[in-house]
This record gives sequence, C-alpha cells and structure tokens, in this order.
Amino acid sequence: MDKTLNANTALITDDTVVLGLLAVALGAVFWTSSRPDGFWKKFYTYIPALLLCYFIPALFNSTGLIDGNKSGLYPMARDYLLPTALVLLTLSIDFEGIRRMGWRAIFMFFAGTVGVMFGAVLAFGLFEIISPATVAGDTWRGMTTVAGSWIGGGANQAAMKEVFEVDADLFGQFVAVDVIVANVWMAVILFLAGRAEAFDRWTGADTRAIDDMKRRIQDFEAQHARIPTLSDLMVILAVGLTATGLSHAIGKPLAAWIGEVAPELSKYSLTSGFFWVVVIATTIGLLLSFSRARLLEGAGASKIGSAALYVLVATIGMHMDIGALFDRPRLFALGFCWIAVHALIMLALAKLIRAPLFFMAVGSQANIGGAASAPVVASAFHPTLAPVGVLMAVVGYAAGTYCAYLTGLMLQAMAG
Repeated sequence: MDKTLNANTALITDDTVVLGLLAVALGAVFWTSSRPDGFWKKFYTYIPALLLCYFIPALFNSTGLIDGNKSGLYPMARDYLLPTALVLLTLSIDFEGIRRMGWRAIFMFFAGTVGVMFGAVLAFGLFEIISPATVAGDTWRGMTTVAGSWIGGGANQAAMKEVFEVDADLFGQFVAVDVIVANVWMAVILFLAGRAEAFDRWTGADTRAIDDMKRRIQDFEAQHARIPTLSDLMVILAVGLTATGLSHAIGKPLAAWIGEVAPELSKYSLTSGFFWVVVIATTIGLLLSFSRARLLEGAGASKIGSAALYVLVATIGMHMDIGALFDRPRLFALGFCWIAVHALIMLALAKLIRAPLFFMAVGSQANIGGAASAPVVASAFHPTLAPVGVLMAVVGYAAGTYCAYLTGLMLQAMAG
C-alpha cells in the first residue's frame, strides 16, 4: 500500500479514538482467548493471541483505517509503559526460590539463553554463505528484536527495536518470524512433555526435586496470594511510574554526557537515551526484588506490567504494513535455523547433565516464549508447576535486556 496515500486518507486521525479502537481489539483478543471451549478454544490452538495483538492493529493501519506513523500513541507507550512494564515484571524475581530449584534448572535456563545468542550468530553466519541476500542490509537489526523476545519477552523486544533503531516494516517481518517459529518449537516441547518419563530415562534424570518444588509452590501461594485492594493497585502504579521517571531523569542526561565525552561509543548505543532508560528500569526492578516490594506480586504487579506491555504491543502493531511480511519469506528459514541451534544445545546439555525434561522444557520456553507460554509448558507436567514457568520467565525479562544487547553487538560486528 502507498504509505503517502494511507497518510492522506486515514479514516480515524484522533489519537483518543485510536486508543479506544486498540483497547477494543485487545479486549476482544483476551476475552475470546480465555473461552474454555468451543470455536475460540480451537481457534487459539492454531493462532497465538500475541500474534493477533500485533496484527489486528497492523490491519487497521494497512487498510487506511488509522495511520500509525502519524499517531503519538507509540512514543507515549514506549516512554511511559515500557519502562514501567520492565520494572513490574522483574521486581517479583525470587532468587532464593530459583536457587532452591537446584543448579540443573538454573543451568538449563541459561543454556537456553546461550543457545539463543549462539544460534543467532551461527544462523547469521550460515546464511551469509548460503543466501547472502537474506541477511543483507539491516537484517541484523531485526534479529536483535527476536533475540530480545527469545531471551526475555515483548518488553525486551520493543527495547531492542528502539536501541538498534529497527525500521517498522523490518520489525513487522521479524515479529512474524518470532511468533511463528516460537510456536512451532512450543508445539514440539508440548509433544515431548507427554513423553517425559521416556525422556528422563534417556537422560538418567532424578525427578525428586520436582516433587519438592510442587510442595513449596503450593505453600507459597497459600501464604502470599490475595485479592488486590485499591491501595495495592495505587502502590504498584506508584512503584512502576516512579521508577520510569527516575530512569528518564538519569538515563537521558547520562547519554548526553557520554555523547559529549566519548562520541565514538555511539556504535554501541551508549549515547542513546532510551538505551539507558531501559537498562536503568531493568536494574531498578532487580534491586526491588531484594526488598519487600517483591510482595506486590501477590497483588498482581506482573499482571499490571503485562497489561502495559500489551498496550505497547498494539501501538507497535499499528506501524506495520502487512504486505511487507511477504516480501522476504527466507527470513522464516533463518528463524528455523536459529531455533534448531537452540534446540540442539538444549537437548545435548540435558543429556550431559542428566536434567529432567521439565527443566529443559521450561528453561527453553522461559527464554523463547516468556511469561505468556512458559507456565503453559510447566503446567503440562503438573498444574501446580505453572508458577515455576513464570518465575524462570521473569529471570528472562531481566537477562533479556543485557543479553539481547550483546547479541546485537555481535551481529552488528558480523554485518560490518
């Protein structure tokens, strides 16, 4: 579609109305995806809800109903909601709980992170040989957003989009790669979950630690879960938005100072104000996890963070041109090569350290799928284990900012 024509003929130009339209779309997606049976249950078996949160706004933009490039909603969500989401999604990290899960669980999670980072480099290098056109130009920038998603989640993905200045159309292409490839891999993991006993016999794993984990989780939930009060919700918002304000107050002047004293560091994004905003917000969330603020998770801190994140997702989607998704189909081959490296690393290390399939599956999905799907995989082993998926995915939110950034630097170096 001619973007100039779209800009001149958009039916809805008032951002207040556009925000309402996005809210209706998000509400419809979440309401229908929560249906326990019937048509919608079958529909979302094949079509991920996250994909629709991106692509319904993209459809609005591509048909001329709205003009994402003229809207101020994305800058608002990027500056206010993204740092808030990062803080609220990381403040609930329970490092003691993670430690008590045993070293194999932690090892498999970070093996998954390394698999994503190494897979990006290996896939990029392989396609430079067999299909240089696939990874030409700014492809490496788009890959950084997938690295952010596959190590952390949507917030980290959006952060990499800003840090590495990824074009909206290129970002849209890699969103499709991200969602489709990740969901194929999730289907493989769920298939293996039904054969966990055979897998654990193959690796020689001891699964007694998992039984202990089930009991600890049930005790923790009984102690801390509560119905949030208005005071709880206001405190959660205060923590998230105050941390966001502090991140901007420190990050932007810091970036300007670095730009003056060491402008050559711009190639590492260290002169980007938004880079520092993201890093500082993530760090504040981690520091808060060592305080009583972590108990805000019992009142739903991560749910509010996720709500902010999905509004951000919708505002990103409204910049996409759907037609651009089909311009470079070989990017999907790049994505499947990338995930294959991750999978092989996970399988080999699970065999080497005799890790239960549960640790491999949840460790992988906590990276690739994040908090949205890691608990789904965990609950496939036992319903009480779903929070373990969330716990490990939250670690991914913290690691995603830093590790995806390092992955981006490696890809940038390879691209020249």
